[in-house]
Amino acid sequence: MTDLVVLGGGAAGFFGAIRAAEANPDARVTLLEAGSTFLSKVKISGGGRCNVTRAVFDPVELVKGYPRGATELRGVFSRFQPRDTVAWFEARGVRLKAEPDLRMFPVTDDSQTIIDCLLGEARKGGVALRTHAAAEAVTREGDGFVVSLRGGAALRADAILLATGSNPKGLAIAQSLGHKLVAPVPSLFNFVIHDPRLEDLAGITVPQVATTLKVGDLKLQQTGSVLVTHAGLSGLALLRLSAWGARELHAANYQATLVVDWVPTRSEADLRAAFDATRTQHPKGTVGANAPFPEVPRRLWERLLAASGIAPDTKWAEAPRKGLNLLTQQLKLGAFPITGKGPFKEEFVTCGGVSRKEVDFRTMESRVCPGLYFAGEVLDIDGITGGFNFQNAWSTGWIAGGSMAARGLTLAEKGQ
Repeated sequence: MTDLVVLGGGAAGFFGAIRAAEANPDARVTLLEAGSTFLSKVKISGGGRCNVTRAVFDPVELVKGYPRGATELRGVFSRFQPRDTVAWFEARGVRLKAEPDLRMFPVTDDSQTIIDCLLGEARKGGVALRTHAAAEAVTREGDGFVVSLRGGAALRADAILLATGSNPKGLAIAQSLGHKLVAPVPSLFNFVIHDPRLEDLAGITVPQVATTLKVGDLKLQQTGSVLVTHAGLSGLALLRLSAWGARELHAANYQATLVVDWVPTRSEADLRAAFDATRTQHPKGTVGANAPFPEVPRRLWERLLAASGIAPDTKWAEAPRKGLNLLTQQLKLGAFPITGKGPFKEEFVTCGGVSRKEVDFRTMESRVCPGLYFAGEVLDIDGITGGFNFQNAWSTGWIAGGSMAARGLTLAEKGQ
């Protein structure tokens, strides 16, 4: 009997283990998790709902959500993509739904539904599930491996799937088996910004904002929601900027400039025309109480007025032209200094990991250590928020698990 061992009890590890057990029922599949619980990231993702995947079914379009790994994933997604993920879960009684922003969740809106499905399928397939089983080292032994566990126990393996995410121990194991690493750095995070225009505005959201990140010679642009936090700014637009600019921001010690267009659907000429119209229609109304742009929350509007030198109780008939010109700049080109990064509670994503050049993405097998496979975030692959990172886990796990199973069958035929 061949032994297939999976290191890492997250989405990629479970999908790989289940696939291996299904494709090779005669193999002994063991999944090792260093912590006390399986699928902890699945549990908290999407605010506890689990953003399983994304309703984008063209691999060419889907890979646009990956700052690193898009080229390799195009082939991966031609073999297992979101449509296959939806079908896989639905075949096991878990229906998914697509929301307007294309994120897909279980219809139960409960991540436990996904966890129960994966645990059930693993047990049904005979996968041995072990928690508190931290791999301290993996060494080569003939055509196979020996996995040394914390506490002194050891397991023999004919093939290993490394699905340990950005865990330093997993990366160290890959390195010990001959792999080069791309230094991991945070990818999805909030921006720390201390600015009087944002003080005491935590919780305010502007649904559609155009943002520009300037860090060194790099200039990145994203449009989406922006959320004011206690420490600065977050929201979809900012998280995507943090992903695409992850390495440059790390190199700059998270010192950069964010330029915000709070009213991206309006030109500067539109703003000036709106000011003139409001002055005509509400000459005795105050600037603070009669904002011409309903998409800008009132408290934020008042802060932008203050930054332009206009008191909120100023009557529109008396609003100074110079102040309105400054207000136009605040609305369209407000510059905010970034002084650090903060956490994003629903995602723990890094860029970096095992070099993609050393992996055969047709099988997810190592090019330098036969019998070693990779899946998920242990690789130098990361996606923006919105279901991309889980889809990478499902797809690479599925391919890796199938390849491990095939290796096990081949070894069994040889009598090893």
